[in-house]
Amino acid sequence: MSIATVNPSTGETLRVFDPLTAVEIEQRLARAGEAFHVNRGRSFADRGQRMKRTAELLEERKNDYGRLMTVEMGKPIKASIAEVEKCAKVCRYYSENAEGFLADEHVRTEAADSFIRYQPLGPVLAVMPWNFPFWQVFRFAAPSLMAGNVGLLKHASNVPQSALAIEEVLRDAGFDHGEFQTLLIGAGQVPAILEDERVRAATLTGSEPAGASVASTAARRIKKSVLELGGSDPFVVMPSADLEEAVKIAVKARIVNNGQSCIAAKRFIVHEAIFDEFESRFVDAMKKLKVGDPLDESVDVGPLAMPQIVNDLEKQVKASVEAGAKLLTGGNRRSGRGNFYEPTVLSSIPPSAPAFAEETFGPVASLFRAKDTADAIRIANATPFGLGASIWTSDRDEAERFIDGIESGQVFVNAMVASDPRVPFGGVKHSGFGRELGVHGIREFVNIKTVWIALV
Repeated sequence: MSIATVNPSTGETLRVFDPLTAVEIEQRLARAGEAFHVNRGRSFADRGQRMKRTAELLEERKNDYGRLMTVEMGKPIKASIAEVEKCAKVCRYYSENAEGFLADEHVRTEAADSFIRYQPLGPVLAVMPWNFPFWQVFRFAAPSLMAGNVGLLKHASNVPQSALAIEEVLRDAGFDHGEFQTLLIGAGQVPAILEDERVRAATLTGSEPAGASVASTAARRIKKSVLELGGSDPFVVMPSADLEEAVKIAVKARIVNNGQSCIAAKRFIVHEAIFDEFESRFVDAMKKLKVGDPLDESVDVGPLAMPQIVNDLEKQVKASVEAGAKLLTGGNRRSGRGNFYEPTVLSSIPPSAPAFAEETFGPVASLFRAKDTADAIRIANATPFGLGASIWTSDRDEAERFIDGIESGQVFVNAMVASDPRVPFGGVKHSGFGRELGVHGIREFVNIKTVWIALV
């Protein structure tokens, strides 16, 4: 795949980049090693000042950066601007809290003094996806830089200008010695970089094959890795739920980012007592969504990022219908220019259908009828993924059963699954391992050093 900006609304190639040469990669790796000694030597206050300035610059440039994201990967413009604002939020969060999160922790032992010290590891390679071009990067970069590490970004090949803009804003904020560098490279150049001894760890958000590749390379070289992979998140609605609110959020949770989000709700599991009413309301709401130019603020669903995503989605829906699933609305790509696919709803989905457990990366919703709480939990867990889950009930005991029973990295009750700087984010099963965000995220890429001081 070429490294290029291709407008998904029109198919027009706007800008093409040459991948870095071996000599250029070596120069950046050498610079990263030097920059690590600079950044780790700074105080938390010094790093925090730079990170706070990053937040300010993101807010000042949010319209420009938002438009850039929309042009590169097609998300609605309002969502793009909100993404930049969220990046500013995570920068501020870690600028204010990193020192406390990584402060020495004293432990009572028979020694005169014993404590745990958190120290940075060094250059960390981040392999990031296109669906949230800024947020996915900043939720790694903010804690890593505040911990004293430095970052090397291998971004998705279809968002090169977003990748360069992130390096730009961090450099302009004062991380100007190479503390964060964008590497415009192809996927085939990643293993050699990860195997380099100067690179101490890796984080990846992306597909299962990409995650397996990075994790295996890191393990072979005895390096830490964190993976956030796919999801087929359940959205469970029980009879005690506020049905009107549940339907409204269900639609939002399915079409967020044009449906191209790992934590977007994809499988809607509804108790049989309210299934028919939910189905009717949900389908009507999906039919009313406006599909079109993502730069138009009135548009709900823009194009999918690449033609291949439309092809894959079309195959999944067709195969599901052929397997016996009922198509309630949508199911077609839009004719003409751009990577547009209709908001789609499937029901009566047999286990053999792709939509039963696979991740559908686009505006396709799968509806399931559950007999009771136990059945809903069974259906929710009938997938190799375990990223997030949204549960709708006003019964606290019932909610506790879902919280304990669903296999996922996060459970949101009466709310849409979302990432937040204050709480850890990540999954189980094929959705990956390790955590980002919160105190747990900043401690992923540090040396947790035990110090034991005995009296002489």
